[in-house]
Amino acid sequence: MRTSQPQTIYLSDYKVPAYLVDTVDLRFELFEDGARVHSTLAIRRNPDSQESAPPLELDGDSLVLESVALDGTALSESDYENRGEQLVIRSVPERFSLSVVTWIEPQNNTRLEGLYKSSGMFCTQCEAEGFRCITFFPDRPDVMARFRTRIEADQKAYPVLLSNGNDVDRGELDDGRHFMTWEDPFPKPCYLFALVAGDLVEKRDTFTTCSGRDIDLRMYVEPRNAEKCDHAMDSLKRSMRWDEEVYGREYDLDIFMIVAVDDFNMGAMENKGLNIFNSSCVLASQETATDMAFQRIEAIVAHEYFHNWSGNRVTCRDWFQLSLKEGFTVFRDSQFSADMGSPTVKRIEDVTLLRTAQFAEDGGPMAHPVRPASYMEISNFYTLTIYEKGAEVVRMIHTLLGPELFRKGSDLYFQRHDGQAVTTDDFVRAMEDASGRDLSQFRLWYEQAGTPMLTVSDEFDEGQGVYRLTIEQTIPDTPGQTNKKPQHIPFALGLLGSDGQPLPLRLASDEAEAPTERVLELTEGVHTFEFHDIPSEPVPSLLRHFSAPVRVRYPWTREQLLFLMNHDPDGFNRWDAGQRLAVDVIQRLIGSPDDAAIDPRLVEAYRKLITDTDLDQALVAKMLQLPSEAYLIELAESADVPAIHRARERVLEHLAEALRDDLVACYQRQQETGPYEVTPAAIARRSLRNTALGWLLMINDDEGRALAVRQLNEADNMTDRMGALRALVNSDYEADRRQALDDFYDRFRDDPQVVEQWFSVQAASDRAGQLSDIEQLLAHPAFDWKNPNKIRSVIGSFAGQNLAAFHNPDGSGYRFLADQVCRLDDSNPQIAARLVTPLTRWRKFAPAYSSQMQSALERIRDKDGLSRDVYEVVHKSLAG
Repeated sequence: MRTSQPQTIYLSDYKVPAYLVDTVDLRFELFEDGARVHSTLAIRRNPDSQESAPPLELDGDSLVLESVALDGTALSESDYENRGEQLVIRSVPERFSLSVVTWIEPQNNTRLEGLYKSSGMFCTQCEAEGFRCITFFPDRPDVMARFRTRIEADQKAYPVLLSNGNDVDRGELDDGRHFMTWEDPFPKPCYLFALVAGDLVEKRDTFTTCSGRDIDLRMYVEPRNAEKCDHAMDSLKRSMRWDEEVYGREYDLDIFMIVAVDDFNMGAMENKGLNIFNSSCVLASQETATDMAFQRIEAIVAHEYFHNWSGNRVTCRDWFQLSLKEGFTVFRDSQFSADMGSPTVKRIEDVTLLRTAQFAEDGGPMAHPVRPASYMEISNFYTLTIYEKGAEVVRMIHTLLGPELFRKGSDLYFQRHDGQAVTTDDFVRAMEDASGRDLSQFRLWYEQAGTPMLTVSDEFDEGQGVYRLTIEQTIPDTPGQTNKKPQHIPFALGLLGSDGQPLPLRLASDEAEAPTERVLELTEGVHTFEFHDIPSEPVPSLLRHFSAPVRVRYPWTREQLLFLMNHDPDGFNRWDAGQRLAVDVIQRLIGSPDDAAIDPRLVEAYRKLITDTDLDQALVAKMLQLPSEAYLIELAESADVPAIHRARERVLEHLAEALRDDLVACYQRQQETGPYEVTPAAIARRSLRNTALGWLLMINDDEGRALAVRQLNEADNMTDRMGALRALVNSDYEADRRQALDDFYDRFRDDPQVVEQWFSVQAASDRAGQLSDIEQLLAHPAFDWKNPNKIRSVIGSFAGQNLAAFHNPDGSGYRFLADQVCRLDDSNPQIAARLVTPLTRWRKFAPAYSSQMQSALERIRDKDGLSRDVYEVVHKSLAG
C-alpha cells in the first residue's frame, strides 16, 4: 500500500492537556523474548482545561495490551477502545488510578525508540515520542509526573538495573531473578524516562557541590571499555563546577549516572539523573580517540549535564518549543568549551558548521523557524536550526544584554519556571524582566525562517573625517513565509587604520572616550551610521565574533582581506578574511582552463601563516584549512560539484607545491616534545603537523610519504595515527593506502568505535571511496545494518563528505543513496530520514545533477509503506 499523507500538527492548535498525571508507578519484567510493563498512573482532571468531561486518550505504539483497570476494577473491552496508536477510555472520574499492563518485544525493536536491546543490554530512548512504545501514556512534554520504577530481570544476565532518580530498594526474587527500585523526586515529562539493564562495569567517582553535598558519580560500560571512562568522568566534573560558577546551578540528586550504548540514534540523552550516551560520544583513550573526539566528548557530556536545569528542571511545553531547551543548552555548552580551550577556535568551529550546514537548511525546502509552526514527524525537527541557530539566538540575547544582565535573566528564568513546562516566550520574557530591555522585535528570530542578508556599503569623507557605513537587511522567502519583517540584529564591528591599529568609533552623540569596537543594533530595513574623527580611509572589520547568524555582502578587495588576515585583532575575523580570500581565488578558477594563473598573494599569505611562530598556533591551524567543498557549494548559484572539487584541489596542490619546503619545516617544528596531552597547545601542534602532512601527500611528495608511513607506525595516539592514515588514504600512493588500511583494521578490529573511524576515513575520500568501494564496505563483516554509527560512518560519510564521488555525473551516487534510504526506512525510519538530507537541496545544483537528484527523491517517494519520517522530508523537498 502507498503511504497516506501523515497528519500535520500545528502550534496554533495547541491545547492544554485534559488530564494530568501526578505519579507513575512502573514495574518492568524483563525476559529474553520480551518485556511485560505494569503501569499505574494517578490521574486527575486538569483545572485549566476548557473541555467538559472529555474521554481519556493515551498514546501507544507497537504495544500488546493485556489488561486495563480503573481504580482497581478491571475494564472490559466495551469500556475502552484500543485504536493501536491510542487507548481511549470514554468515561472517567475527576481523580482516579489507572493500571495498564502491556507486552513489548525490545529484542525486535530496530527503530531504537522506546525500550530496545543493544549488545545484549536493555536500554531506552524516549525523546521525542518513544515512551508510547513502552506503555500507554499521555506522551507530551507538558504532562509532568513523579516516577517510581521497579525493574526485574535475570540476575546473572542483567546484574545492573538502572533508572531515573535515587536507588530506594533492591532484592532477590525466585528463579535466579532480582529487582531494583528507583524513585525520582522531581516531576518530569515521560520523554526523560530511562531504563538500563545489562552486564556492565561500574566506574565511580564523587563530586562535592558548592553547598558541600557529595554526589555519587557513576559510569556504566561494557567490560571491554572499562579503560575508556576517565576523560568523560573528568569532563563531567568540570561541567558540574562550571555550571555552579557561571550559572549558579547546583546538581539536585544524590547520584548522577552515564551509560554507554553502541546502538543509539542520537548522540546522547539527558534523562534525569541517568544520561544514556552513544558509545562514540563518551568512550575515549589516547590509543582510540582523536583530539576532535576528546573535545566532542567533553562538549556532549557538558551538554547533557547542563540539561539538568535547561531542559529537565525547566522543560518545554510542547515540541514546537524544542529550541527552548536545545538552543539554550547548546549555547551553554559552547560557552563551556570556549572556557576549557581556545575561544576563537571554538567560535570558528561553531560558525563553520552554521554557515556550511545550517545556512543550507535555511535555504532549502525543509527551512523552518527556530520555533516551527507545524510538523508531521517531530523526529525530523532535531535540526541544526533548532540546535545551532537556536544557540545563536540565545547568544545574541547575551550580546545585547551583556554577561551580567544575561545571568540575571537566566537566574530569573530558572527561579520563575522551576518544575514547569514553558515556551520560548517565557524565556525571552525573563530576559526582558531582568534587564529592562524590550525584546519584542527580537522575538522575530523565533518566528521567521531564513538567513538574513546584510548588504554593507561605505563612503569616506576625507575633508570632514567622517566614515559612513550603510547596512541594509533582507530576509529571503522560505516555504510558507514571504515579505518578512526586519529583525533585531546585533552587529559588532571595528575599523582599522592604515597602520593596522584599531580606530576609535566615535558617534556624533558620544561624549566620553569612544571604544574601538561597537555592537550596532539593527532594527530597520536600512541604517546609516557615521563615525567621526577618522584620520584616513579605514578598513572595516564587520560582524566581529560572528555576532549574528547572517550573511554579509561587502565588496572587499583582496588587498583588504590580506590586510585583515595580518592585522585584525579579532581572531575570528582574521580567520574569516582568509576564508573569503581563498573562496574568491577558488571561485575564479571554477570552469577556467587548467593553466589559469593563481594569485601569488595567496601563497605568500599562507607562507606567512606557516612560518610566523609568534601567531596563535591554534588559530593558524584553522586558517590553514581551505574552505570546504560543502561551503563552496552553499555559496554557488548553480553548483557543479566536480568543477568545484577540481578548482579547490588545484588551489590546494598549488599551495602545497609552492610551500613544500615550508610545510616540511612546519611538520618538523611541530613534533611532540613530551607525553600526549589534550591541551589547546598540544591539539594545535598536532593539527598543524597533520595539516602539513596532508598537504604534502596531496602532491605525492616522497618525503611526505615517508613521514606519513613512519608517523603511522610510531604514533602513540589516535590523532597522529589517523592523521597519517587520512593523508595516505587521500594520496595517490595506492599500495601504501591499502597496506595502511589493512594494518589499521587488523590492529583495531575488536574496537567498534575505532572501526567506525576506519569506515569513515575511506567513505569520505574521493580516492578510496568511489561507489564500488562503498559497496564493498557495506559488505564488510564489521558493518552492521542495525547500528546507526556504522550506517553514518559509511553511507553518511559518502553522501555528506565525499561530494565529488557522490555527485558523479552519471547519477549513480544518488541512486545508491535512494536504495539505502528505502532499505533503512523499513527498520529505522529516523536514520533513513536523516540520510535523505543530501538529496533535499536538489534545486541548488546544475541541471545535469538536479534532475537526477529529483528522480532519486521520486523513487523514495514511491516506495510502498513509506514511513512518516521519510514521507515528510521527501514530499517537502519535492514540493520545495
